[in-house]
Formats: sequence, C-alpha cells, structure tokens
Amino acid sequence: MKKLIAENKLKSVYLDGGKVTKVFDKKYNKSDVLYEALNTARVEDAGAKIPKLLSVDVTDGQWSITSEYVEGPTLTELIKKYPAKVDEYINKMVEYQVEFQKKSNPLLLVLKDKLHRQIDSLTNIDSSTKYELETRLDSMHNHTKLCHGDFCPDNIIADVDKDGNIKGLTAVDWVHATQGNASADIANTYLLLKLQYGEASDIADKYMDAFCKATNTQKTYVTTWLPIVAAARLAKDNKEEKDLLEKWINVVDFQ
Repeated sequence: MKKLIAENKLKSVYLDGGKVTKVFDKKYNKSDVLYEALNTARVEDAGAKIPKLLSVDVTDGQWSITSEYVEGPTLTELIKKYPAKVDEYINKMVEYQVEFQKKSNPLLLVLKDKLHRQIDSLTNIDSSTKYELETRLDSMHNHTKLCHGDFCPDNIIADVDKDGNIKGLTAVDWVHATQGNASADIANTYLLLKLQYGEASDIADKYMDAFCKATNTQKTYVTTWLPIVAAARLAKDNKEEKDLLEKWINVVDFQ
C-alpha cells in the first residue's frame, strides 16, 4: 500500500513495496527534476553503491522519480539512539565515503566549476574576499573523484543489527554529485556536521580526523577548502546558516 513517508512544500515521498517515489509540486522546474534523475543515473553508472533509479514519470503535470527503497534508520537516528557508538559510526561513515570516492564518471559536473559559479553569484561579501576565495580555489588540485555534495547523517541509511552495529551504509540524495577533489567533499561534510550538531560538538572534528587518518591526508589541506565550501553554501541563502558560514568565510587563512 502506498504510504507517505516524507513531505515538504515542493515534494512528497511515498513508499510502495520495495520502491520509493518522490513526487514534485507542479511549480517545480522540470529541468531540475530531470537533472536530479540524470545525476543519480550517472552516479549509479560510476559503480557507487546507491539505490537504483527505476523510472521518471509525469502524471497530471507532476513529475516524479522512482528508485529502490533502502530500509533502515538514518545515521542521524543512530547517533541519537546510540551516542556511545558515535566513534564507530563516524569511522563507518568515512569508510563508505572513501570507497565511493574511488569511483568516477567523466559526465558528472566538475566540482570546481560549480564552486566558481556559486562564489561568483554572491553579493553579500566584499570583492577582495571573493577574489581571495576564487584564487584559492584555482590553486587547488584538479581531481575526478566522485563527490556527493550533501554527505551528511540525514542522507545516510544504515543496515544495522539488533544492537545498533552497522553492517553497511548507503547514501541517498545524489542530486549535488560532482567529480572533483575528495578533500573538498570532506570539508563540505565537516561544515554540514557543524551546522547539524553545533560548533560545541566534536563530531565534525572526529570525522575529519578519521578521514585524514584513513587516507593519510594532511588536515591542513582539508581545512584549506573550508572557506571555499562555506562561501558556496552561502549562495543557497539559508538565513539560519548565514552567521556560521560567514564566520568560516572570514577565516580565509584557517589552517
């Protein structure tokens, strides 16, 4: 039986058997729906472990995307239920992210191009800061690794045993996926964790430390991306995030 499992002003998500269908409001831009479906298909083509895209449809003027349903709690729910296991969960999160970052698809949008456009669109930062951010972005190494773009606990579904131990992870919501530098995606997730759990929480720092240890990456290299991804996210114009993001942008020399 079809069941509503999530809803906001622009989309509703329904579960029907082993399928989940995201139905978009009639006002939703058709090109955005098709882009989301295409991006998801390209991630799937890259060989990443994600729910398979099944169909794109339109009924009575409403577009929809149907994918496989992955059962299980989100990582956000697990961290809340089993706070003592947070270190284990972070390590599993990093392990899964490092694995899909080994994949690539040359048809995905280039991350640096996307970041440039987002920074260029900003009107609420001064020109000298924008210049410094874009200069720093230009200096970063060009990679082609698969980057999620919104890799956060809310978008990670876990397969767990009765004691809350993770047996496997699957990420959803690949609409922001790009090809680019893995450390940029790590910096973005670090920022998302700070936004979700607050600056006082050490979850984001544990996450970054776990990634650097697992990949033998210098922490200073990852943190160099923080002002860049903060500026890019500021372009989304979310008022609740504005103060924290501007703080990170202003720390242009953060190490």
